[in-house]
Amino acid sequence: MLDLKYIVENRDRVIERLTVRNFKELHLVDELIELEEKRRKLKTESETTQAGINAASREISQLITRKENSEPKKKEVAVWKASLQPLSAELADTEARINELILRIPNLPSSQVPAGHGAEDNVVVRESGPKPTLPVDALPHWDLAKKFQLIDFDLGTRITGSGFPVYTGQGAKLQRALVQYFLDFNTAAGYREIQPPILVNENTAYGTGQLPDKEGQMYYINEDKFYLIPTAEVPVTNIYRDTIINEADLPVRMTAYTPCFRREAGSYGKDVRGLNRLHQFDKVEIVQLAHPAKSYQVLEEMVAHVEKLMQSLELPYRILKLCGGDMGFTSAQTYDFEVWSAAQEKWLEVSSVSNFESFQTNRMKIRFKDENKKNQLVHSLNGSSLALPRIVACLLENNQAGPEIRLPKPLHAYFGAGVIG
Repeated sequence: MLDLKYIVENRDRVIERLTVRNFKELHLVDELIELEEKRRKLKTESETTQAGINAASREISQLITRKENSEPKKKEVAVWKASLQPLSAELADTEARINELILRIPNLPSSQVPAGHGAEDNVVVRESGPKPTLPVDALPHWDLAKKFQLIDFDLGTRITGSGFPVYTGQGAKLQRALVQYFLDFNTAAGYREIQPPILVNENTAYGTGQLPDKEGQMYYINEDKFYLIPTAEVPVTNIYRDTIINEADLPVRMTAYTPCFRREAGSYGKDVRGLNRLHQFDKVEIVQLAHPAKSYQVLEEMVAHVEKLMQSLELPYRILKLCGGDMGFTSAQTYDFEVWSAAQEKWLEVSSVSNFESFQTNRMKIRFKDENKKNQLVHSLNGSSLALPRIVACLLENNQAGPEIRLPKPLHAYFGAGVIG
């Protein structure tokens, strides 16, 4: 969440940056500033009243010790206490309202984020790789999955429901190969592998901003009050919650493979066919905790890392800088990676790499001591490296060649063969 002091002291910039996001509740900024002024006055009045009560109580003790009449002073304390009770109640209500409103305000876009309303206003940073030309009898990945007995969508629907595919035979083997390759690629670049829980509590989901913003998108286990994670970012970033990190240890680099669960409420039509949009899917994530002065350098390094991974898969891709209106609630800047689906003839998102600055770490209180021994919030970043479903879809579609599907060279050792067939 944003820092309330920053909002109060930088009201115009906050409004300007939220406008880049197309945030519709700009009035919340002024409401928060008014509430904070009210809170300060109430706190001062409350503290002054409490100080009077404390002083009078000490005076009463002295009067009793001297065996003098303390009744007038006791009546004075009773009046103060009577006035303190509604003051305390109003202060608590004001603080609760501040906490409620500040959670409704998204992160401020960085100065590098272009203005825009939606995906159509995103900026293409670069595009790489030729788009393959497929034969006229080429198949989309859902038909290829059936032809080569890689994925059984109907069986998954019977076992659970739509969006929960069953990978079989070489399809299951390809999933395992991709996960292992992605993890090895990340750890070779200095990321420490983590195997986190896939169930998290409310505090953890709140820490990375899934709550209260994305509550409707998460699966919830009512009896235990646990959430199924939508991404490994959630448990992995929370490893350092309420922690003061040594400045010399920054940046902290972590990578994790997990299954991910998203309700994707409202998804329908051709965009959800096959592997395009699932409720359960596999993903390898990279997370960094960085010094605030270096987080945008780290962001570019993470983008370059994911780009090298994309290049190794020999898939045509492009990198987009998201406009303000298309960014996630917690992000200050995001790059998306998309791969070209030759059979569907469209771009499919396979990775987002984001800098959240201190938006998440302010919630989680992840800090470091600076050279003046003062606690400062670190910046958090994360990226998909990579999400498997649409990578698999494009690997199948773009590399189909008659009776087999060719695989990129880096996967041969992991898969145990160079082709699916």
